[in-house]
Amino acid sequence: MSQSLSELVKNQNYQLGQLTPSIVLYEPSFEGWLSAVFYVYSNHLQDDTSLQLIAQDCYVPSLLAHAISVETNANHAERVLTKLNQLLGRSGMRNLLWGFLSEKDNIGSTLFQVVKYAINYPSRHIMDDLGNLNVLELVQTVKSVGREKHRMEAFVRFEHTVEDIYFARVEPDFNILPLIGEHFRQRYQDQHWAIYDLARGYGIYYDKSQSTPKRPAALQTITELDEAVLRNPASIHSEDEQRYQRFWQGYFTNVNIKERKNPRLHKQYLPQRYWKYLSEKQVLPNAQHLKKQR
Repeated sequence: MSQSLSELVKNQNYQLGQLTPSIVLYEPSFEGWLSAVFYVYSNHLQDDTSLQLIAQDCYVPSLLAHAISVETNANHAERVLTKLNQLLGRSGMRNLLWGFLSEKDNIGSTLFQVVKYAINYPSRHIMDDLGNLNVLELVQTVKSVGREKHRMEAFVRFEHTVEDIYFARVEPDFNILPLIGEHFRQRYQDQHWAIYDLARGYGIYYDKSQSTPKRPAALQTITELDEAVLRNPASIHSEDEQRYQRFWQGYFTNVNIKERKNPRLHKQYLPQRYWKYLSEKQVLPNAQHLKKQR
């Protein structure tokens, strides 16, 4: 006689409805990921070779995998952060944060494997072990994020608005606003400015009225912005901004030497995906008024 379903369940090491999760979903923030790491270790899931840590907004449900969502817990995240600081130090934590900001599809799992390696071998300088594929992937990702950060600091162009705010739009490959904010905060303390990430729908704002002679103001987060401004930023340009753009476009047009053009080298140093935010690249073919009369 065949066994009943209830008898089969009794002979197994698990109960129905209590399957071990192979996917841990975290809220899309660094604290959310830290909370997921705490969950994994508190439930002894770290040795599961099929385990994945995936951001909730990137997860595609599957019938073949059991997933569980973990809420962000500030206390759990702080405990994990303290432990990782002890194991990895400042440079190692920088790598984890920059890697997380890359927003790559598998970055949650990659970071977890690096953390697991550090916990298993606390005496090793794991970030130097490029023979470990997870460490290698993280190091390469951090280099890519660093290049994007450098380019954003160089290519961000502010436009003066009628509200006396210098406004810039960006659309970086990675979530680098948290990394470039301090660069601009230290350099532009005497003006109001804002940088908005079109791809991620948020920005940072500096209010100079809240600064003091000894300390610049703290950065604020922008979460809502008029769609009309994003589609047509020229609609809020001040008269000075319109005039300065014409001056700059005219200068750029007239100092250009056709015989020395090298489009390939130009794109190498100034990738084409940044051109849409540069005023000198918005010159129309029939802009004869910008050309110097000889």
